[in-house]
Amino acid sequence: MKEIDLIKDLVSLQSPVEALKSLARVYAGKVVFSTSFGYEDQVITHLLFANEIPVEVFTLDTGRLFPETYSTWNKTLDKYKRPIKVYYPDANAIEKLVTQKGPNSFYESVENRKECCFVRKVEPLKRALKGNAIWVTGIRAEQSANRKDMPQVEWDEANHIIKYHPLLHWTFEEVKDFVGKNNIPYNPLHDKGFVSIGCAPCTRAVKAGEDFRAGRWWWEDSSKKECGLHVHPAMGKALTV
Repeated sequence: MKEIDLIKDLVSLQSPVEALKSLARVYAGKVVFSTSFGYEDQVITHLLFANEIPVEVFTLDTGRLFPETYSTWNKTLDKYKRPIKVYYPDANAIEKLVTQKGPNSFYESVENRKECCFVRKVEPLKRALKGNAIWVTGIRAEQSANRKDMPQVEWDEANHIIKYHPLLHWTFEEVKDFVGKNNIPYNPLHDKGFVSIGCAPCTRAVKAGEDFRAGRWWWEDSSKKECGLHVHPAMGKALTV
């Protein structure tokens, strides 16, 4: 895809800040960043807001987030005085799901859990991305084996959008140091062993020696751990978020 090659050339020799500025200029009004208020996402939010880069920042409120996540969200608004657009699940879909299967059906089967993820996350994401050209994410190669060979710029067939991962090659320590040096608000659950923070019923702290992803959907086989937000074309399957 020629456009992807052009974008790769555009961002390859630039810092994340300069790359984001370039993308915002070339694709004015069509670059969006999705945040879940984790370490990586807070770094990118800081880069965008502190440098006044015209990229829309949005989040998906599944209705099952941790109180600490909402607190981090509020602290971010207080610090930067910039809006973060929120997308909620379709009310009718949520009412139907919970009425038919109850509030915790996701523990009962992989199919039920994926259905919950679709209603609460995938469908709202599609609405958030619709009409845009570039989707900026906080994905890092270190986060899982599936991500270590990901390109920094790639085509997302499921959402028909180009994805850019500005922190792909950053280490966890680099991310954490950046957060500290720039006094960036972060989710206090990170200090309690939570590495990847999603919905409260589906996330736990990671124990010593466990994989980065062990805290997500821990009751499932590791090969089933995906929710459909991130799809890597080379793998032909969805990646966990």
